[in-house]
Amino acid sequence: MRRSAQLVISATVFVDLLGFTLILPALPFYATELGATGLWFGALMSAYSVAQLVAAPLLGRLSDRYGRRPLVLLALAGSAVSMALTGLATSLAGLLVCRMLAGACGGSISVAQAYLADAVPAERRTGAMAQMGAAIGMAFVIGPTLGGVLAPLGFAACAYAAAGLAAVNLVAALAWLPEPRRPLATEPSGPREARQGSGRRPAPEPSKFLRSPVALLAGSGFLAMAAFVGMETTLAFLARDRYGWDATAIGLALAAAGLAMAAVQAGPVALLARRWGDARVAAAGALAMAGCMAAVAVSVTWWQCLAAVCLLAAGHGLLTPTVSSLLAAAGPPERRGARLGTGQSAGAAARIVGPAAAGLLFDVGAALPYLAGAASAALAAVTVLAVPALEPAGREEGA
Repeated sequence: MRRSAQLVISATVFVDLLGFTLILPALPFYATELGATGLWFGALMSAYSVAQLVAAPLLGRLSDRYGRRPLVLLALAGSAVSMALTGLATSLAGLLVCRMLAGACGGSISVAQAYLADAVPAERRTGAMAQMGAAIGMAFVIGPTLGGVLAPLGFAACAYAAAGLAAVNLVAALAWLPEPRRPLATEPSGPREARQGSGRRPAPEPSKFLRSPVALLAGSGFLAMAAFVGMETTLAFLARDRYGWDATAIGLALAAAGLAMAAVQAGPVALLARRWGDARVAAAGALAMAGCMAAVAVSVTWWQCLAAVCLLAAGHGLLTPTVSSLLAAAGPPERRGARLGTGQSAGAAARIVGPAAAGLLFDVGAALPYLAGAASAALAAVTVLAVPALEPAGREEGA
């Protein structure tokens, strides 16, 4: 049951994000038809992440209280409704509201991660998180491609197709997605030192919050994500100016990066984590990102730039599932959804701050976003290594 649940929840996330990414190619053109300025389009793109920033921790806490399955189903229903309303939107304000609703439902990724953490044995948790990451990566490769094929039929057709996928996904989840067995609140979890003495984890002092495992892990995820989205934001301008790339070449480069990330998460990350531990693999991924960001900044030929971008994505693919696995183990099982929601919220904040910061730096100098991203990724490595030692995965008997 655990393996089937792992496949079902990964497929659920894949189809949900496939529907979301399907509308992305046509969205800028439809927004322009509605009279969007650059500011309006920026607001439309940021609305999703802003809503996810707020919703992810809330959905995680609700799933801790009411169960994972009901919250996953609620989010899938919300995705179907938001996409259908997006197809009906005839104003920028209406489109903005739909984007925010979609973003709130997108916060369910933290619930899906908590579902996996409950449904699979602890020693396979990193592999399960990596499989979900690979599913997300493939959705961001296939979705825009399918959206580009449907774009000639109009934006509404793309939105309705996305709504249809979400509706089918909801029906499939109703049929095949069971509620996972929840771990007992008494099972071992979290930092070793927190369970010494009486065996009960003391309440953290407010002054120690920034040194807590959850804060450190969320901070590491924020720093790495900010670096990665900074690359995504400015790569088109850098490659256009240096190598003469057009939109097609940029799309192919980002698709190659997505495939590199998915390939790493499909298998190698779990093997590496089993051998070296989650924290070391996450730090190695962050350091690989730092080196590749610097390589993009100084690349001379197009193939050097492409290789660096793909290796950068692979490094990010090492970091994201291992940080999620560490978050799942960083405290009591009954608050797992809230912790993973905090991690998703940090990622959403990075997707808001990162593009704006990278754009400002690019206006000053083309290499600056990548040098800043290298520093951010290196700091992410230091941050994740500062996390107190967590209990080995095999000790979480109830996961």
